[in-house]
Amino acid sequence: MKISQVDVYQVDLPYSGGIYRLSGGREYANFDATIVRLTSDTGLTGFGESTPFGATYVAAHALGVRAGIAEITPAILGLDPRRVDRVYDVMDGALVGHGHAKTAIDVACWDLFGKAVGMPVCDLLGGRTLQPMGVISSVYAGTPEAMRKRVQAHRLQGYRGHSIKIGEDPQLDAERVMACLADRQAGEYFLVDANGGLTVETALRFLRLLPRHADIVLEAPCATWREHMSLRRRTDIPMVWDELANNDASVAQLISEDGAEGVGLKISKNGGLTPCRRQRDMCISAGYSLSVQDTVGSDIAFAAIAHLGQTIPAHLLRCILDTRDMVTITTADATDKGAFKRHDGWVTAPETPGLGIEPRMEVLGEPVMTYCL
Repeated sequence: MKISQVDVYQVDLPYSGGIYRLSGGREYANFDATIVRLTSDTGLTGFGESTPFGATYVAAHALGVRAGIAEITPAILGLDPRRVDRVYDVMDGALVGHGHAKTAIDVACWDLFGKAVGMPVCDLLGGRTLQPMGVISSVYAGTPEAMRKRVQAHRLQGYRGHSIKIGEDPQLDAERVMACLADRQAGEYFLVDANGGLTVETALRFLRLLPRHADIVLEAPCATWREHMSLRRRTDIPMVWDELANNDASVAQLISEDGAEGVGLKISKNGGLTPCRRQRDMCISAGYSLSVQDTVGSDIAFAAIAHLGQTIPAHLLRCILDTRDMVTITTADATDKGAFKRHDGWVTAPETPGLGIEPRMEVLGEPVMTYCL
């Protein structure tokens, strides 16, 4: 089997909540998705997606995704997509870094691989667990009362975890968190996520304003490694890393320095399913908790999230992010019509081959780039 054609699609994904607000005054109303279709010489196809969270979240942006794909694609034509590690070696040889550009190709290889052997991606990644996965909301920064209402709205939809965005004045951030915790239900999990927007000083001030009984996990409080480690020495609040845990080396260093209790794996930020599979195993060996997410994305991105999440032991998997709820466009349907549906806040990966999706080609439109063997 060989990759004989690569088609690249661009789709605008409006944010379902109007304006998404992060620390530092960052705002996002629309996300620029890149979707890749790989076609093999046998006629089988595989799909993957990479959708950066704007250009001010991490070192990734949509134009860079497509530029990176243009750099990589001539080198992967003719390769066997089932040999996912070898395809990734070739991508690394063609372009240093830029994991966000490699993600769509890598995920498409896994989708095609699964279809070729008649297996779902989660089983190729090591085997599914038998436990359903809880989904986590993403509650953008706003007034405390508005955030409390958004948590409640997600709770009514069955969400069992909540990612609360902060990153401004310590007093305001403390009020936001306590408002979101006000109606807490048994078994709920709260990540307080600054997306790197706090300094050590503001983080300490914020934490000291919280009552001791506040049961939270602090995610990505600071922008740099040094600041994170400095803060960790000064607090006993459990900490999860995200933006700075973005490749094998950073995850290995994080574990060796005992820098956190968990990691948020975002598939496109970390370069695709192939590197995330390694990083998953490193974190499991260290006893870290894990959430599986992506920066944002549509149904294709969520399918990859669900398959990776399904391989993590239940006692270590905190939640997965249902990116579908963040956007207003549906880019794919499940091949099994009952798959990917949430049931009382839980979801499972499908048992159909590959990612288990059928992209809506009328939504993807015409390719913006095509490469042929």
